[in-house]
Amino acid sequence: MIRIHQIKIKAGQSEDCLRMKAAGILNINANAIRKLHIVKRSLDARKKPELFYSYIVDIETADEEKTVKRCKNAAKYNVMCVREQPYRFPFCRDTKPVTRPVIVGMGPAGLFCGYFLALAGFAPLILERGKDVDERQKDVEAFWETGALNPDSNVQFGEGGAGTFSDGKLNTLVKDKYGRNKEVLQVLVRFGAPENILYDSKPHIGTDILRQVVKNMRMEIQRLGGTVCFKSEVTDLMVEKGRIKGVVVNGSDAIQTEAVILAIGHSARSTFAMLFEKNIPMEAKPFAVGLRVEHSQKMIDESQYGTADRKALPAAAYKVAAKTKDGRGVYSFCMCPGGYVVNASSEPGRLCVNGMSYSGRDGDNANSAVIVTVTPEDFSSAHPLAGVDFQRELEERAFCAGNGKVPVQTYLSFSKSVLKENSRINPREGAAFPPAIKGAYDFTDITGILPPDINRGIIEGMEQFAKEIRGFNNPDTLLCGVEARTSSPVRIVRDENMQSSVKGLYPCGEGAGYAGGITSAAMDGIKIAEAVASKYGSNTN
Repeated sequence: MIRIHQIKIKAGQSEDCLRMKAAGILNINANAIRKLHIVKRSLDARKKPELFYSYIVDIETADEEKTVKRCKNAAKYNVMCVREQPYRFPFCRDTKPVTRPVIVGMGPAGLFCGYFLALAGFAPLILERGKDVDERQKDVEAFWETGALNPDSNVQFGEGGAGTFSDGKLNTLVKDKYGRNKEVLQVLVRFGAPENILYDSKPHIGTDILRQVVKNMRMEIQRLGGTVCFKSEVTDLMVEKGRIKGVVVNGSDAIQTEAVILAIGHSARSTFAMLFEKNIPMEAKPFAVGLRVEHSQKMIDESQYGTADRKALPAAAYKVAAKTKDGRGVYSFCMCPGGYVVNASSEPGRLCVNGMSYSGRDGDNANSAVIVTVTPEDFSSAHPLAGVDFQRELEERAFCAGNGKVPVQTYLSFSKSVLKENSRINPREGAAFPPAIKGAYDFTDITGILPPDINRGIIEGMEQFAKEIRGFNNPDTLLCGVEARTSSPVRIVRDENMQSSVKGLYPCGEGAGYAGGITSAAMDGIKIAEAVASKYGSNTN
C-alpha cells in the first residue's frame, strides 16, 4: 500500500474528492486506484472559520514502489510504501486449556479479556456483581427519576462497566506497538460501533450505541463457550500456599480455578477492602478530583470553530491543561460535547457525577470535568485505601450539599465565595441557561465540598483556560460536583508476568490501576488474556 499524509479537504465537502486528490498527488489516473482506505481524519481549525479535514490515506494500485519513486510530491505529503501487520492473538481455537479462567468484572478490561480467551477456546467464566445492560439501564433511569439507588446496579456497576454510561470516548495515550489499540476499535466495529471510530482522531461511540455493542460482545462470548453470571459479587479469594485456588461468590458459592483475572472497576470499593484483608499487595496512587462544568454548546462551537453555525461539523470539543501556583496540574477531563452531567453515585449517602453523551452529541450544553491532581500526601493516612476514604469524604459532602440531589452553582457565585468577595451567596447569580443533568439537581453553595486549595486550583484553571477558549470563565458557567472517580485510587501490584504475588491472580484494567478509559482498559484486558493463554494454554499458532 501507498500511504499519503496531510490531504486536506474543506469541511463540508464530500470525501469522494479524496480519490481525486490522492491520484493528483501520485500523478496517476483516479481509475488506477484499486482501493482507498482512510487511516486517520482530524479537523484542522487553525484558520477558523475556514476549517479543513486533514486525512492520512492508504492507496492500493499497480507498481506501488515505482509510483512512489516517480511521485514529485513525496516529501510534501510524506508518501511512502507501508505494510502493516494485523494483530494476532498467540493462541487459536483448538487450544486445550489446563484451567478455566475466572474473570471478575465485566467492564472493558473484563469484556475484552473474556472475548479473546473465548476466541482461543478457554471458555472463561465472567462474574459481574451488577445486572445485564438492559436491566441495568432500567435501574439507572429509575435512579435518575426517583433517587432510589441500587448499590449493585448503577452507573458504576453492571455489564459494560462505568464506561457504558459515558460519552464512549476511545482515544488513548497508550503506545500501541503491538496493534492492540487498533484491534480494540476493530472489535467494537465488528459488534456494532460505527466505522469512523477506526480513523477519527477523537473517536467516540456514545452511550446509546455502546450499550448494544457490549451486549453483542457478551452474546458472542457465550456462543464461543464462555459463561457470564450477573448479580455475582466475588466476596473472597481461595488461596493456598501463595497460589489462587478459587473464588467465593456472594458469600457462599465456591468456584475452583487456577487463574483469576481481577478486572474490577475503579469503584469496586468493597472488593478493594476484601483484597486488603487477604494481604494482596496494593498501594495508594495519585488521581484527580474537581467539579464538572457546563457551557452552552453554541458558545464552545463559536470559540473552537469561529462560528456558532457549524452546519455539518460535529459538536465542538476541547482539551485544556494548566498548572496552579502551587504546582498542581489542573485540566479538563472526559469532555462531552452536546452531553449531559449524570448522577453517577453507587453508595447510599454519597454523591458523585460524571459526563455522558449520546452518539449524536446533540444536546444544548457541553460539559467536562475540571479537575486538580491529588497525591497520597493529600490523604489522611498512608493506608493503601486512603484514597478511597478521601473520595468518600468528598462524596458525603456533595450529598449533604444538595440534600441528595446534584448540587449546582454558577461560576460567578462560586468564585466570589472561594475568593471571599461576598459573604452573601446566591448560587444562581448570573445563571442564563438550565443545567443538562440526568438526575435531580438543586442550586446551592458547593464551595464546602472540596478542600480550599482544590477550589482555588479550579478557579486558576478556569481563568487560564479562558485564554484558549473564549467564554470558559463566563459568569453563567455552571459547576456541579463532585467529580471524584476520575481513575482508580488504588494500584494492585503485579509483576512482569502480569500476576500478583499470589500466583494465578492477574490484576487488570482501570480498577487495578493499569488503565484510564475504555480503550486502555480494553487493551490491558487483551494483554492479560495473552498472559493467561501463554501460562495455561497447551499450544500456540
